[in-house]
Amino acid sequence: MIDEPLASPAVSQAEAAHDLEEGTAFTPRFDADGLIVCVARAAADHEILMIAYMNAEALRLTLATGEAHYWSRSRQTIWRKGATSGQTQKVREIRTDCDQDALLLTVEAGGDGGACHTGRRSCFYRRVAEREGGEALVFD
Repeated sequence: MIDEPLASPAVSQAEAAHDLEEGTAFTPRFDADGLIVCVARAAADHEILMIAYMNAEALRLTLATGEAHYWSRSRQTIWRKGATSGQTQKVREIRTDCDQDALLLTVEAGGDGGACHTGRRSCFYRRVAEREGGEALVFD
């Protein structure tokens, strides 16, 4: 369940930070656009598969169904991962970082096990390296 934010006039910033970082209430901190960053990793080997965003409704649906739902910033809509590609993500665990403004999903990938729209397993298939003169290059 998602609780209301902790901060109140009667609670000091230090107390609120302690409660946020050490308490048991799940109080995700969405950004100014109402989004929270979400990293998805494979349950089997912990490889990072993708990074996406969730709004409160996508997070609610993910918690309710056990399947990853995300917010598409380009289409401005919620999408269930794998609805068209078959590359579903069955959520095994959700973790939040210390200040609750990022999520880590451990998932079992369905379909062919991929997550990237390019057909690759991971969206992180390119390595960036610097060459002489400071120019950055991207390699497969």
